[in-house]
Amino acid sequence: MSALLIREASQSDVPLILEFIRKIADYEKLSHAVVASEDTLRKSLFGERPAAEVLLAYWYEKPAGYAVFFHNFSTFLGRAGMYLEDLFVEPELRGKGIGKALLSCVARITKERECGRLEWSVLDWNKPSIDFYLSLGAKPMDEWTTFRMEQDAITKLAG
Repeated sequence: MSALLIREASQSDVPLILEFIRKIADYEKLSHAVVASEDTLRKSLFGERPAAEVLLAYWYEKPAGYAVFFHNFSTFLGRAGMYLEDLFVEPELRGKGIGKALLSCVARITKERECGRLEWSVLDWNKPSIDFYLSLGAKPMDEWTTFRMEQDAITKLAG
């Protein structure tokens, strides 16, 4: 028996997914921004038109981490890409290869689906994650600035 198991999440995993979301938000000092609920996750991840996919990692059958990812599109490449929204491993289980294994699974799915890119964002202060990603061959996109519109601005722009 292998110590590590990674599997696709199912609807019954929604409480665990929400728990991991709250943990990554806490780590990123963004707990105040979490408004997701089990209901919104159930609809968004397992409803009629799933917006993202989730992989769950288990270490000796104990929940160890997760990855959330979804398709985007590159007009320059003329094909889909993959965006990694979250990659989280329980602090006490870091350094065991779980994060790398999760990211490797996402990369494998990206390749199988013939996506042109795998992209994600990382907070500027998160040096452990930045160092980890650099060690895997990822390159920062320093010439790009991420912009975001939240509900009030979207509503105003939408008219």
